[in-house]
Amino acid sequence: MKIKKVAIVGASGYSGEVLVQLLLNHPHAELVAVTSRQNAGQTLAQVFPKFASHPKSKMLRFVEPNAEVLAKQADVVFLALPHGVAAEYAVPLIAAGCVVIDLSADFRLKSADIYKEFYAHDHPAPELLKKAVYGLPEIYRDEIKKSLLIASPGCYPTSILLPVIPLLKAGLIKPAGIIADSLSGVSGAGRKAEIDYLFCECNESVRPYGVPKHRHLSEIEEQLSLAAGTPVVIQFTPHLIPVNRGILTTLYLAPSEHFSDAAGATKLGEKISATYQTAYANEPFVRLLEGNALPDTKNVVGTNVCEIAWRLDPRTGRLIVMSAEDNIVKGASGQAVQSLNLICGWPETVGLV
Repeated sequence: MKIKKVAIVGASGYSGEVLVQLLLNHPHAELVAVTSRQNAGQTLAQVFPKFASHPKSKMLRFVEPNAEVLAKQADVVFLALPHGVAAEYAVPLIAAGCVVIDLSADFRLKSADIYKEFYAHDHPAPELLKKAVYGLPEIYRDEIKKSLLIASPGCYPTSILLPVIPLLKAGLIKPAGIIADSLSGVSGAGRKAEIDYLFCECNESVRPYGVPKHRHLSEIEEQLSLAAGTPVVIQFTPHLIPVNRGILTTLYLAPSEHFSDAAGATKLGEKISATYQTAYANEPFVRLLEGNALPDTKNVVGTNVCEIAWRLDPRTGRLIVMSAEDNIVKGASGQAVQSLNLICGWPETVGLV
């Protein structure tokens, strides 16, 4: 099997660090370049001592990002950069024939106007928006395999889209009135020195933020609208919780079929269960929980797995769906490597289990 040469632009952040870990240990990928302006000249071992035992950790040095140089070194380039910056590298890399897997928000939307509404600046490369494929493998597997530009989803969107899309496509829930409450570990904010994310500010504290219009709403609503075949607007409230990693999302949904007793709940429950089984029973990174089990971040942190469970509430007539994932793995770097495996024709689980 041919080895693919890969590079990471912006490898010093949390997502970049996990990408380094996954790609150093990937049997079919060779990590040939890592970039960071702040750490240029230092070895992997110096910046990330946890990798010091790896043979490449003392040979591979961080360099300044240069798209022209990277295009000559790598077949696939991961962009672990802030939004607005990633596109500057994507344009020349794609022009040079590289496959680009972007972990920022720059190519997740099809509309430059919506991008500007949520990210407060003009899109830097609107001509590429229609060429990008949304990198949610369980939904867009076939499209990912043929694409040169993958827009890897955000962490919150992954935790919401995977549970909701099958239900919308099956017509089991109403597209209106969807409520999503999500709780995320502090690493979701990125590796940066800001007062809000200092230990003393986050520890022993739970707080909402990004209310009422978090940036991830744009891609969540776009993808749900595509699944429903009609515009979808949801209520989404993210919360910061004092853990390093993990996202737990609880969704409140209105079933299309009315039920008010145990018999009605059983009938609808059978349809919901069948829909989830059809969508995910054979998916290696979606775990459908049975019986009394409920999603728990401790069971997914460090993995590329998203756990999903659901309950019907006859008292309120609502369907409650819950999910858990690692925001840096399934919510970022692991999902990006999953797309790499699809593009290269490798088993989807390679380097991820």
